[in-house]
Amino acid sequence: MRDAGDMTVSDDIDPGTGSDVLRTAAVHAWSLDRTLGRFRAGTTTEPTGLPLLELPAALRDHGYRTVQLCHFHLPHREDTYLAELRTALAEAGVVLDAFLVDDGDLTHPGEGAREEARISSYLADAAALGATRIRVVAGRTRTGTAQADSSAALGRIAARAGDLRVVTENWGDVTRDAADVRAVLDPLDGAVGLLVDLGNWTGPGKYADLAEVAPYAETCHAKAHWNGNVVDEVDYRTSLSSILDAGYSGPLALVYDAAADDEWAGLAVQRAIVEDLLD
Repeated sequence: MRDAGDMTVSDDIDPGTGSDVLRTAAVHAWSLDRTLGRFRAGTTTEPTGLPLLELPAALRDHGYRTVQLCHFHLPHREDTYLAELRTALAEAGVVLDAFLVDDGDLTHPGEGAREEARISSYLADAAALGATRIRVVAGRTRTGTAQADSSAALGRIAARAGDLRVVTENWGDVTRDAADVRAVLDPLDGAVGLLVDLGNWTGPGKYADLAEVAPYAETCHAKAHWNGNVVDEVDYRTSLSSILDAGYSGPLALVYDAAADDEWAGLAVQRAIVEDLLD
């Protein structure tokens, strides 16, 4: 077990040039939600934490080279703001691996079409930011046809996306296990990919499920579970090994979601575990 107090910002590991090390120089911006002032788009409250335009430089200074951004962290969606953020990323040398749309419910029985249109509106934002991919939630309402409905909707969104890659995630009631994920993705024949999250599934079958979906995955939320200030290192290593042993070779975007407020220190703890595993 490792304590967040074991590492500080000054202990951050230089990303170096090795491909395995660069895979760990990645972070999901949710990990820095407190640093960003817990801002949520659509509120009237102005951001009080680190401005999003300053996040790329902060990531660079902490040794990170890849980020995934949440849609709700955008204070503005105007072209001028998106261009500013894209420039900030480029100047910091930080790649936007994925733009994460947490909004909408593709499988809602009565509002699915409206939700699909709302989600599709973020395609332009992701493209303007220079994102490699956009993550869309498979759906939130589980019905008898949820996986088929999700698959069809994701396929339509992908057809609108142009060069922007569309992925979904093993998150929520529509993708409870590997069988659900395969039911959504198999009919699409590779048109939509997977962001695999290590922490969304629980229970004794989760490691086998992670291994089963790893071949579909092209990016990852390397999420760890914490007990207070102590990371569950056994579970974290086993979850990571489940996808790595199954051939996963994409980025490992760290997700820190524990009680301690020093998010950079928590990320450093997780990064050290991941790098040790890859060594």
